[in-house]
Amino acid sequence: MSIITSPYHIFSLESKDFLKTALEVFRFQAANCTIYKNYIEQLSININAVHTLEEIPFLPIQFFKTHKVVSTSQEEYTLFESSATSSQTPSKHYVADEELYKLSLLKSFESAFGSIKGKVILGLLPHYLERKNSSLVYMVNFLMQESGQDMDGFFLDKEEELFILLKQLESEGREVLLFGVTFALLDFAKNFSTDLKYTTIIETGGMKGRAKEQTRAAVHETLKKSFGPKPICSEYGMAELLSQSYYISENLFEPPPWKRVLIRDLYDPFDIKSYGKGALNIIDLANVHSCSFIATDDMGTAEINGKFNVLGRLDASEIRGCNLLLES
Repeated sequence: MSIITSPYHIFSLESKDFLKTALEVFRFQAANCTIYKNYIEQLSININAVHTLEEIPFLPIQFFKTHKVVSTSQEEYTLFESSATSSQTPSKHYVADEELYKLSLLKSFESAFGSIKGKVILGLLPHYLERKNSSLVYMVNFLMQESGQDMDGFFLDKEEELFILLKQLESEGREVLLFGVTFALLDFAKNFSTDLKYTTIIETGGMKGRAKEQTRAAVHETLKKSFGPKPICSEYGMAELLSQSYYISENLFEPPPWKRVLIRDLYDPFDIKSYGKGALNIIDLANVHSCSFIATDDMGTAEINGKFNVLGRLDASEIRGCNLLLES
């Protein structure tokens, strides 16, 4: 079954078929995504000579700021934009199949946390709520729709209301997931404190210049002091990718089966390895209608088992909302 004609096939993809499927997507996008095609031509790469994941050329993520990165010719798209500040140019991701994106984010979530049904989803996402075309707000809103709980909701300038609701849900033993941008969670932790036994906090990164960047470990430790010893989770996603990864245990993110993280050398962008430390190259097969092979501005590590960590941003890269904290 071809992923090009049946892209939903990625959600039943077996590990042994990942390479074959990725190469199929690569050759399709190399022929149909104009900016990717031009980039490959500039590199003088023979696409028929590419046979491994490490040989695939990865499109620098900056092209999402300057070009319409699409592999289709349709007229209407769902637009997502990155969380750039007023002085920065946001990335734009033109999503051709909104239903594919919904299924990708739902399956990414459920692979980490189990079925969405019955879970109360809360969002503490200032700055994002005030922007149009935020993929993070779209994701959390969609999860609320899927969970179908009356208590679901976003909290903008309503910290006390959020705290009262969390106390109520805790007393009822309800399973809650609180998605929060980092600076908002830290502000919340300064003003309120209670042990959360049934609530999972999921920080999504982002200080937005409100304070000095901290390591993820330091942020999680601060949150635990206010909300109890239960582990804090993290979400790694961006407007340019349709799939998310979650950090739950082992201090590592785990990608869904249709996503892979590779490592490129900081001084030679074409030296790519399947594991090690360096800059993160991401393969997201859910991006079949745009570009699935992206060289990000994030530093990190990738393990032999496919899990990865995010250590921060490359020097001279713009800080944006999906920036996940520099590790010491």
